[in-house]
Amino acid sequence: MFDVQIILSVNLMTIKPAQANPVRRILTASLIGTTIEFFDFYIYATAAVLVFPKLFFPAADPASATLQSLATFALAFFARPLGAALFGHFGDRKGRKATLVAALMTMGPSTVAIGLLPSYQSIGILAPILLSIFRFGQGLGLGGEWGGAVLLATENAPPGKKAWYGMFPQLGAPIGFLLSSAIFFILSETLTDADFLSWGWRIPFIASALLVWVGLYVRLKITETPDFEKVKEQKAQVKVPVLDVFVKHTKAIVLGTIATITTFLLFYLMTVFTLSWGTTHLGYSRHSFLIGQMISVLFFGFGIPISALLADKFGRANMLMTASACIFIFGLFFSPLFNSGNWTVTVFCLVLGMFLMGLTYGPIGTALAGIFPATVRYTGASLAFTIAGILGASLTPALATKLATDYGLHYVGYYLCLSAALTFLALWASRKSIQDGVSE
Repeated sequence: MFDVQIILSVNLMTIKPAQANPVRRILTASLIGTTIEFFDFYIYATAAVLVFPKLFFPAADPASATLQSLATFALAFFARPLGAALFGHFGDRKGRKATLVAALMTMGPSTVAIGLLPSYQSIGILAPILLSIFRFGQGLGLGGEWGGAVLLATENAPPGKKAWYGMFPQLGAPIGFLLSSAIFFILSETLTDADFLSWGWRIPFIASALLVWVGLYVRLKITETPDFEKVKEQKAQVKVPVLDVFVKHTKAIVLGTIATITTFLLFYLMTVFTLSWGTTHLGYSRHSFLIGQMISVLFFGFGIPISALLADKFGRANMLMTASACIFIFGLFFSPLFNSGNWTVTVFCLVLGMFLMGLTYGPIGTALAGIFPATVRYTGASLAFTIAGILGASLTPALATKLATDYGLHYVGYYLCLSAALTFLALWASRKSIQDGVSE
């Protein structure tokens, strides 16, 4: 784990006065960083279901081992708000560029370290402890990454195209997930189960170091955003941004958080929970289910630019409320679709759920960035997004598994419906600020 202050100081020295960022460089830098971060995050999510219960926890009770593994998965979501507050502080006071570099260099080494960890059989209880520490590092880095990438795009966007620019860092999620699913699929196809569990699963974690260097190179080529340059010129930096967010922008942080909950819940329901339940209770092979998920992620990716175009044309709040209403309806049909016993229908369920995910995920970054002033925008948007991650995603795989086991899959759908209803109400209550933004 790198010392944030040192990284910021070093990288601030590399920032030189320059021409405005070319559009291609802006969008590439915002996309590639989130792609790397989400790739790192998702390979952990996949391994938490397929590998970690067998390697890092006592094997006497497989069910308990799976729940313990999912608990370490949830840990990162509790680390993300801390990362949002930490990196948001520097992002709002020192600048977006250097902070984005620091966030990348926090998550990358944590991911590589997970790939090098000895198993429970080798070092006993120290294995899950170290796994939890490095998982915390992943969450800390991603907590500072997402908000900065969104601001890099939206603060450089021309009028009328903020949602379109803001969707580029969002595309990092489906691309990162597709890459992580693809590499696990290839490993599953080319290695025996014994080799995969012994060393094969480590490959994507260690290989992520190469991606980090690519992201670092691109990020060091960009200059500061115009909005932050204005804040510096006016000497308007807030002394403690996180305090300012909760004291002066309470409504924005509360409603922004609730408005984002379903985005997280739907995604981790359609990925981690369905993978776990589908390969255990529904009898699908890991091979076939990963194919189904990769197909569904393509539709996730399709939904993001579609929603961004619609958001710029009809308004962000209108687009997000429409998506939330559709997710509510989908929740009512989740069980009969997913539990149909027909592989084609099950894949259709995955595709439909992930397409709806794209519709809600595309504009959410622009919406959150728009409801906070530039002086606390990095902190405010990041905190709303990451706190929503705790409420909407951290416990979703475990809670959905508990609901499905004790009451049936219908209650998993009802769980999604409840979340969608709460999100819709929050969007309705904050529709004017989301639609217009405080700085437009």
